[in-house]
Amino acid sequence: MTWYHHPGARDRRRAALPPPDVVAFHRALPGYAPTPLTEVPALAAELGVARVLVKDESSRLALPAFKVLGASWAVARLLAAPGAPRDLEALRAAAARRPVTLVTATDGNHGRAVARMAALVGAAARVVVPDVVPARAGELIAAEGAVVTTVEGSYEDAVAEAARIAAADSTDSAAELVQDTAWPGYETVPGWVVEGYATLVAEVDERLGRAPDLVVVPVGVGSLAQAVVTHYRPGPAGTAPAVVAAEPERAAGLLASLRAGRPVTAATGTTVMAGLNCGTVSTLAWPVLRDGLDAAVAVGEDDALRAVADLGSHGVSSGPSGAATLAAARRALTGAGSQERRAALGVTPESVVVLLSTEGASPTTGAPGPRPRSGA
Repeated sequence: MTWYHHPGARDRRRAALPPPDVVAFHRALPGYAPTPLTEVPALAAELGVARVLVKDESSRLALPAFKVLGASWAVARLLAAPGAPRDLEALRAAAARRPVTLVTATDGNHGRAVARMAALVGAAARVVVPDVVPARAGELIAAEGAVVTTVEGSYEDAVAEAARIAAADSTDSAAELVQDTAWPGYETVPGWVVEGYATLVAEVDERLGRAPDLVVVPVGVGSLAQAVVTHYRPGPAGTAPAVVAAEPERAAGLLASLRAGRPVTAATGTTVMAGLNCGTVSTLAWPVLRDGLDAAVAVGEDDALRAVADLGSHGVSSGPSGAATLAAARRALTGAGSQERRAALGVTPESVVVLLSTEGASPTTGAPGPRPRSGA
């Protein structure tokens, strides 16, 4: 089965909101601009709704994915003393007073974002990647000025190695782990990463002038989905949009956990949706998604590739991980059994649907294929 629905999700109480200065912090970064929210009438007609808009994260602060929003805010929280300014000048001064090495594990986009922030504030960066990641991903991270270490095994193996490096510290500078997934005993920094994603959903509401009726979000470890659910429960002005998670059929860790009613680790296989190839949900994200997510949908490889091509034909650059949201919307809102699924989500012909496309097409080929995962 590729569908899970939680009928009481929109009754969930709002979780703690991020600090109000998150959006202001991002707006002050060099090159900031809201990413496009592209309307696609053809998809609205196909899905039987009033409007479909795609949040296009193919260029966010000159990087090809949304990840820099979380990484930048987490670095700012790490470096700035409580109550101190968090602008770049203050962060550079803090890094000069206390030299620091930012350490993280990644399949590409998060690590590159941490390396970019390290360069901006004058810190060192060390990034661990699993050997299943294409060499080009490591090259792009190294080009940001980071030291890249490759380890055998999975993403989870890389996370363990990054944590070991950070704990061992350095003779030259303090080492700080900046990871975008949480586990018992390591939840503060991942929580800051989630706070940083608030800018993305704030931009959606500002552009629309209202909350959407349905938001579809890709899920890897679940941090972005956590930010989306937190923002929309109960939502601006008392609204409660439906939130649907999109995962690959070959890496549906959240779907497996929701069915089990507890966190479980799902086996993962090769998938074109490499940014979502995560078998374990973040411990911070899990209770929020368990209680506040309306539905989860697992999508197939061919469906994701078709979505990449279709978004491209409408002017939206998306890799398979970002385009998974279109594939999930199609699976939820069309085909056999769709009447029941639409009713469960409260979707009508008047609904406004937002698809979060979290990455651009492959920077090396411009076409779908194995790529660094965004770890949403």
